Amino acid sequence: MTRNVPQLETIAGPCPAFEVLRPSRQTVPLVFCSPHSGRAYPADFLVATRLSPQAVRRSEDLFVDELFDFVPSLGAPLLVARFPRAYLDANREPYELDPKMFAGALPSHVNSGSLRVAGGLGTIPKIVAEREQIYGHKLDVEEAMDRIERLHLPFHATLSELLDETLEVFSTAVLIDCHSMPSSARNVQGGRSPDMVIGDRHGTSASSCIVSVLVSALSAQGYDVVRNKPYAGGYITERYGRPAKGVHAIQIEINRALYADEAQLLPHLGFSRVRADLAAVFEFLALRLSGEASLPAAAE
Repeated sequence: MTRNVPQLETIAGPCPAFEVLRPSRQTVPLVFCSPHSGRAYPADFLVATRLSPQAVRRSEDLFVDELFDFVPSLGAPLLVARFPRAYLDANREPYELDPKMFAGALPSHVNSGSLRVAGGLGTIPKIVAEREQIYGHKLDVEEAMDRIERLHLPFHATLSELLDETLEVFSTAVLIDCHSMPSSARNVQGGRSPDMVIGDRHGTSASSCIVSVLVSALSAQGYDVVRNKPYAGGYITERYGRPAKGVHAIQIEINRALYADEAQLLPHLGFSRVRADLAAVFEFLALRLSGEASLPAAAE
């Protein structure tokens, strides 16, 4: 795959908008994606936002790219967004936009009626995680279109190519969409904060067998794992999950308190353990997909 990757103009200088971290040779039918861990903030965005540099980071999936940096060693690629979620959200349709955010009329193909737009979390978000407004003024429509066409569309073209390549070689492809969630997130039924949530769009985006293997393996590591509540998967799992065609998409949400100080936005001592456990689980899943391993015994 050869693609010109757009650049972000940050205070520290130019930065790739996204990267594919590849193994020397892909040996397993897994593709990983981290769309929300970007922290390369464009300089003009930091000028435009009404929030402090610390406050605007509240939407980041903290260090998820680093939690999953073992992926190439498994023989799988990892697509990482370097642009921040507060600037553009790649886990949305390309044109989920709130007309009230913009000066001027949006194109007719814009989806302005989604629940995500209503909640302030469209493709160009209105708020960060604490529901603080990102901007104190309306944006130009041209600015929104530029972000989408320069970042969102190439990011997804790259992800599509990775899945197509994997499907061609292995006749199946399993996409792991990697996220983190605030410790305040609650399971709807249990009223608790789970350690991890595995989302498969309520059974529509991936084989239940693959999902069960992943849930069992994470549970065997001692984690409290739930399925689909409160996160069933976003645009990425919805768009790419086509089990009948051999493409499975699974979202994983990891409780940030397990590995990071959510107030200081820094990893803590739990980071190494979570990373090691994830590496072990996905190595097992890779072996399971190739038929070389059986399910582990449940943790005592």
